[in-house]
Amino acid sequence: MAFYKYSRFLQQNNNKLFDEIYAPGQATPSSGIYRCDGCVREVTVVAGTALPPQNHHAHDATQGSIRWRLIAYTANQ
Repeated sequence: MAFYKYSRFLQQNNNKLFDEIYAPGQATPSSGIYRCDGCVREVTVVAGTALPPQNHHAHDATQGSIRWRLIAYTANQ
């Protein structure tokens, strides 16, 4: 789980990017924190670079396949 201290530095957003599921090794559309839906491991990735590959970490049968979801992204204004 991602943590923060000062809420004034974060803003809630309903962008569709948060609803997408990304495969291991897939290029990311946005820089930010991505969370594995199966095991809740988190990684930080720069836009356009690949998410960690399938062999980045292991899942047991109850966690299903590795799949990444954007949970926080950075936006320049």
